[in-house]
Amino acid sequence: MNRLLINGLLLLCGLCSWASAMAQDTDTKLIGMVTGSKTGTYIQFGNDIAGIAKPAGLDILVKDSQGSIDNIKRMNSKENAALGIVQSDVLGFLSRSENSEMRQVASRLRLIFPFYNEEVHLFANKSIQSFGDLQGKRVVVGEPGSGTWLTAMNVLQLTGVKPAELLNLPPLQGVTAVLKGEADAMFYVAGKPVSLFTKVGNLITKPEFSTMLANVHFVPLDDPRLLREYQPAQIGAVDYDWMDGNVSTIAVKAVLMSFDFSGKQSAYFTQRCQQLAALGQVIRSNLGQLQQTGHPKWKEVKLDEKVGLWPLDRCSRSGKSGSASGGKSGGSGTDINRELEKMLLNQFEQPRHLIPAA
Repeated sequence: MNRLLINGLLLLCGLCSWASAMAQDTDTKLIGMVTGSKTGTYIQFGNDIAGIAKPAGLDILVKDSQGSIDNIKRMNSKENAALGIVQSDVLGFLSRSENSEMRQVASRLRLIFPFYNEEVHLFANKSIQSFGDLQGKRVVVGEPGSGTWLTAMNVLQLTGVKPAELLNLPPLQGVTAVLKGEADAMFYVAGKPVSLFTKVGNLITKPEFSTMLANVHFVPLDDPRLLREYQPAQIGAVDYDWMDGNVSTIAVKAVLMSFDFSGKQSAYFTQRCQQLAALGQVIRSNLGQLQQTGHPKWKEVKLDEKVGLWPLDRCSRSGKSGSASGGKSGGSGTDINRELEKMLLNQFEQPRHLIPAA
């Protein structure tokens, strides 16, 4: 990654002293878990975990976030955020950084469990037929600091494609912008099926929106340069019933991470390590239940799969359960926005075990 992007990430992370942050996090009984957007897969995984952990005496507070970089920032702050779900390419970026402070943060992170591949969705109008067609276009790359943002910036750099405008919009507004023709394409990185894209099919039920649906699709991501750093994947009609056939794309791995609590023998570190040991056992013993009743992506989880160069967390693999306690616009454009958002949101199911975000 270039120096400009490194400096941007430093600004986003606002890295502070990890030791002082850990020492001032006093609410140790409640375990904060930072995840992702309220409409994404991370938060559903977090709520699934919170549901199976509760009977074992583990109180997990699932929090929405702006994504992977935001999660690392919050884990490295005074906030109660002992756990985080992040993308594997974000962690790889941190460990390869030229900046020693960012590498130091990366060195303190540990892999608890790998979860699943996250597919890169490139949602666009049909004038965009290949990745190279993004040259000179208006492209939604997600909110700064999110996993989508970092992956978008990474793949654009890998291919040398230069859009005319990069739009920092959250997922719902990004989809709406593409549908209305205010953006040519948008990136969104999340495990399929993504509820937001599932609901895009609802547009066919209203004549005023059905023409919008007919003009959008997912763009193939099959450039060999992308496959050097990402895994090949597919999305298709089995994931989104409004699609025709399958589309090749790429994927990153979603992983559950924490800081290393095994090396210091303070009361805080000891309790966190005990909680991680209990959590590791709970997830392993309930994986079958999660695969049956949780988010569909649980069926892809292989808990002992290796992910890059990241060291494994020792606490969650210790086998010691211990004690678990511890601006307003007018006109028809506004009405269209509201109607589109209703169509895309009104059928969302509340995730099981939903815990209000803090």
